[in-house]
Order: sequence, then structure tokens, then C-alpha cells
Amino acid sequence: MIRRVTTDGAGPRGRVGRHRGRKGADGKRDLPAVPESSMRVTVLVPAHNEEDQIAETLISLRRQQRRPDRVIVIADNCGDGTAEIARAHGAQVIETVGNRHKKAGALNQVLEVLLPSMGTRHAVLVMDADSALDPGFLHHAVARLATGKLAAVGGTFTGKPGGGLVGMFQRNEYARYARDVRRLHGKALVLTGTATLFRALALKEVVRARRSGRLPGRDQVYDVRVLTEDNELTLALLHLKFRILCPAECTLTTEVMETWGDLFKQRLRWKRGALENLADYGCNRVTLPYWGRQFLSLLGIIVIFAYLGATAWSIMVTGGLQLHPLWMAVTGVFIVERIVTVRSRGGGQMAVAGLLFVEMIFDVFLQIAQAKAFWDAAWRRERKW
Repeated sequence: MIRRVTTDGAGPRGRVGRHRGRKGADGKRDLPAVPESSMRVTVLVPAHNEEDQIAETLISLRRQQRRPDRVIVIADNCGDGTAEIARAHGAQVIETVGNRHKKAGALNQVLEVLLPSMGTRHAVLVMDADSALDPGFLHHAVARLATGKLAAVGGTFTGKPGGGLVGMFQRNEYARYARDVRRLHGKALVLTGTATLFRALALKEVVRARRSGRLPGRDQVYDVRVLTEDNELTLALLHLKFRILCPAECTLTTEVMETWGDLFKQRLRWKRGALENLADYGCNRVTLPYWGRQFLSLLGIIVIFAYLGATAWSIMVTGGLQLHPLWMAVTGVFIVERIVTVRSRGGGQMAVAGLLFVEMIFDVFLQIAQAKAFWDAAWRRERKW
């Protein structure tokens, strides 16, 4: 059962405070700068039957160079030992009441209690129960957030061991994503749900904006209607003209899906959720880059199936593989890109990535998930977590 819990910060209890902030030279909003040493960090870990991983998550928090001030595990409809293990590791445990909205609903129940008492120097770290922060994560995230230039600092992640071939594909994929974020100096499109540190003032402004109708959703931090609450909250912050960043120093590890079936469900939810988030926000300056990526994804589906079709046709008609120079060039570019982008994973993975048929398996798999997401969204199929 959720108990009323208070913090030691400013802000009238029982209502969400308002802070418009000032605008920087880029037209984005600044928040009040605070000394790093005075910032108070509350960690929220929503967990549903995570007894196998919650200990590792909490140990990673205890080993932070900059320790959090408070750690709350939100036990959401748990039927295992998650709550008991969390308490044994020193975390406060709050159990949800009647939550039907999974992670977003669990977080909303606790944030509704915490946020009204949080003020200028408060920050909230939301992280998954199957993730473990690297020791410097909070130190670097707090240093960035304390300047007032950012509303949130997200992490980049690598995959935990396990999962066989499907796990290997995900670890390579995560390495490529982290490389892309580093090359863009932390300018990621999504504040990952695995771990993100938010200024409390920014989260309170999201609630205000939803309440006034400036943002989609009910008057809560997370929109419970959506499939991808982290992506939607990212769009909400950007529409409020806040800045976000995923610095190279803020790293963590997270669980990988261990079967093809589980991975397909995860990716279908991610991809369809992203589409529906964009539909909610429409087309504007903020969403245009995201729509551009959706267009490129659609183009990718067309190209890869045209490639496979041309290959199959060549084999059926001529009895052998006779690729057009265009497709040979596409093949070469694909192989080089696959090799270079997993360099951080070592020579072994680079060698595997150079095998066209191996990498093509995963790429086709992802394109099928993307195609189904487009289809389900177009026909308004029932949303499923």
C-alpha cells in the first residue's frame, strides 16, 4: 500500500508547483542551477517479479561514486520475493494499489506522492529493475543536471550476458546504438527507460502541461495510454522546450531478451509505441526528425525485401547467384557498416559481423517487426504490452 512520504525540499505539499524557467540563447528553457553537493537524488525502481535481478540493481546503486539519497523499489503486483530482497538490500519498498497500467502506472502512483514536496534541488532517477548502473553514472549525471541547462540525463547501455545467438545480436545492436550516441555527443532521440535522471521541476511541469491540455495524457507524469512511456515522456519534455542529453559517461548494463519470441514482442511494442506517440503529437519541429526516422525505416523495409527478392529471383531463374552491380554495392556497404560499428565489442564480433548471412538474419527480423508495427498501427489493432 502506498504511504504518504515526504522529502526535505521546497514546494507546497499536495499540489504540483510551477516553474517556467528562463530561456537560453537557443530558445530552450533553463532550470535553476544548484550546487552538485546540494542536489538530492531519489531513485525509483519499478519492479514486477524481479527477484532474480533486483539485488544486482540495488548493489549497483550502493556502489555509485555519488550515492543516491533515497532508493525506493516499487513492488508492482509482485508474487515473488522481490520486496523482501529489496528490503534486505536497504531499499524502501512501496507496493502499488490496484495498478492496471504496468510500469507507467506504478511510477505515477509514487510520483503523485513524492513530487509535490520536491523543489529546485531534487532529482528523480527512474531505472529498470533488470539494469545495473556503472559506478560513475550518478556522479556524471548529477554534474550535468546541476548546471540547470538540462531537464534530464539518460544513459547508454550494453547487454548483459546470456541469450545465446539472440543475446549476441542484441549486445551488438546496443553497442551500435551507444556508438551513434557518442558520435552525436550525447544527442539521443529517446531518454531510455533503463535509467534516466530527471530534474523534479521538469517532471512537475509535465504534469501541469498535461493538466492544461498542452500535452497529451492525464495529469500525471507518465501517459498510461501508450506502449512506450519513456519515448512519450521524451517527446513531452522536448515539446516543453527542455534540453535532454545522454552523455558518454553515463553507462549501464541491462537484460537482453533470451528468446526470439520475447524479442519480437519487445521490438513490436517499441516500434508501434513510437509510431503512436508521434501520431499523438503530430508533425512539428520537435517530431520532424522522428518522422524522418520512421520514413527511413519504411524505406529500409522496401530495400531489404527488394534485395532478398532480387537474390531469390536470380537463383530461381539462372540457377545461381548473379547480383546486379547495384545490389553488390549495397551488400558491400552493409558488410562494412556491420563490421565497423561493433569495433568496441572486439575482433571476434567484428569477424562474425562480416558474415553477411549472420547479420542479415537479425536485420530481416527487425524489419519484419517494423513492418508489423506499421501494419498494426495503420489498422488500429489492439495495443498489447
